[in-house]
Amino acid sequence: MSLIPTPESIAAAAANAYDLLVGESVGDLRRTPAQIIDEAPQRTIFRFRAPERHGRLLAPVLLIPPLAAPTLAFDLRRGCSLAEYLVAEGRPTYMADYGEISFSDRDLGLEHWIDDVIPQAVEIASRDAGDVPVHVVGWCLGAIMSLMAAAAHQDLPIASVTAVAAPFDTSEVKLVAPLRPLAELTGGAIGTALYRVMGGAPAPLVRAGYRLAAFDKYLLKPVAIAQHLDDRDFLAQIEAVDRFTSNMIAYPGRTMGQLYHRFFIVNELAEGTLELPDRTVDLADVRVPVLAVAGRTDALAPVAAVRRLVDLLPNAPEVRFETAPGGHLGVLTGRGARTTTWAYLDAFMQSIEAAEGASAAHAA
Repeated sequence: MSLIPTPESIAAAAANAYDLLVGESVGDLRRTPAQIIDEAPQRTIFRFRAPERHGRLLAPVLLIPPLAAPTLAFDLRRGCSLAEYLVAEGRPTYMADYGEISFSDRDLGLEHWIDDVIPQAVEIASRDAGDVPVHVVGWCLGAIMSLMAAAAHQDLPIASVTAVAAPFDTSEVKLVAPLRPLAELTGGAIGTALYRVMGGAPAPLVRAGYRLAAFDKYLLKPVAIAQHLDDRDFLAQIEAVDRFTSNMIAYPGRTMGQLYHRFFIVNELAEGTLELPDRTVDLADVRVPVLAVAGRTDALAPVAAVRRLVDLLPNAPEVRFETAPGGHLGVLTGRGARTTTWAYLDAFMQSIEAAEGASAAHAA
């Protein structure tokens, strides 16, 4: 609200305050309509229902979330939903959902997602869309696992991979930098003991960690609400992000251990490799176009940490790097994502499809 509010802003603020206090919602939190097309342990594949359209459909997109985060990240609210946007653009759109993670899943490691869940999701989406290559869009760890899957399984029908807010150099993550010397001093023993006892990182701990990463915003949220009480869209975004944060999921124990040791202590990804029990996966084996997008105010995946990926893909036919406004979630689905991150993604996919069309026409 301005220093001298107008009668209109006062009325809007009053209506919004009423809805915040006693109403059901200030935003449209309905999910984009979708149906399940495949189910398996830790893998449910959804297909979003496309509207009736005329003409050729564009290539399909598969959305890959990180572990511990709900799929709400891709479908936050109406108007700020990447899934809704892609469907409206005419793309067959699919999404993987890992479901709830429990103590019984504590033995699952990253290889479960890299070798099974994501490859199966790609093949199912491709087959459902008419046996065509799929554009894979991953957020945070979902992007890292997608790129590792593309490197480890080069026969997958992947048209491209887009990595949003994916940190490949954790030494650039200042939030955890002060803790690294302690972890190195103890050989990671403290963290190891904790995740083994708990069977991973339980959902409440994941929620607390996510809020800690944006502690300044969390602390100042009441002030921000008061200052924007007449801005319903601003309030709707806060409401949607709160719902997202409240639905965080647990990390499996063994996966948590790999992340802790490989990513946090050793910083293995900065060299483009990931050591799995039976082999080493190398990002140099990625042979599809890649787009990386970093949030300019992202504390969990700073720009430098995301940019590192560009140097790790010597054999990808194309690598693009972009930055966009927003923090870790905001760069993916903030109020400005439509004209930045989503526009970069759209242009990237269209350029690939145009090049493929030109090649096909030349061959004919």
